[in-house]
Amino acid sequence: MTAPAITFKLADGVAWLTLARPDRRNAIGPEIARALHEAADLCADDPAIRCVVLTGSGRFFSVGGDIDVFSEAGGDVEAIVLDLAHSFHAGVHRLATMDKPLVTAINGPAAGAGLSLAILGDIAIAAASAHFTSAYSAIGLTPDGGASWWLPRLVGLRRAQEIVLTNRRIDASEAAAIGLITRVTPDEDLIAAVREVAMALASGPTRAIGRCRRLLLASATSDLATQLEAEANSIAATAGGSEGREGVKAFLAKRPADFPKT
Repeated sequence: MTAPAITFKLADGVAWLTLARPDRRNAIGPEIARALHEAADLCADDPAIRCVVLTGSGRFFSVGGDIDVFSEAGGDVEAIVLDLAHSFHAGVHRLATMDKPLVTAINGPAAGAGLSLAILGDIAIAAASAHFTSAYSAIGLTPDGGASWWLPRLVGLRRAQEIVLTNRRIDASEAAAIGLITRVTPDEDLIAAVREVAMALASGPTRAIGRCRRLLLASATSDLATQLEAEANSIAATAGGSEGREGVKAFLAKRPADFPKT
């Protein structure tokens, strides 16, 4: 029986997805790409899941695309890589656009497509030993996994140009300082720190959080008038929903909110 490419664990409303190819440094080949899409669909569709954590196994978060797949493809490399990218991107897009918040627990080095996954989290927490490298142009390739979309938005175009074109390694402390990730924690504290954040998100207003995610994504390409209209419609809808009603009641009563879990 083949071991799963990504392991899944659900605890207290938090789905833990772990890239499970430590012998390959969690390189992203067809198996992980397919498993990511399947796991993303499951997490997006299951109402029992209120927050998702993505992490790696072993010493690495992910070294990016599995280069062996590229080299073994021979004359079919363009078609095979295109198919792999489409499969990988389907999972990335679902994780980025689902209503549930995503936390990335970056347990070690992240490069190439691994960098794309690491910075995909709404909250990205890295172990102090982690570091980040674009790596693509060093082997004559270009970004995938959304790196060219996220990097300019997270760190600005000028820094994104340097990261992608020079492949300079960025350590965890610098990554936090420039906004590439949210924060750094000692290696031994990573899982506890991520669990604390994920549990807080899982107990929050999932529908409102999903709308917040959509607003933030839309802001990158919306003009001000369009964004203001989207905000007006969103806050009105949440105010009339069960989460908004409970949140307001709790605020006025000076008590913690007990948001509905369905």
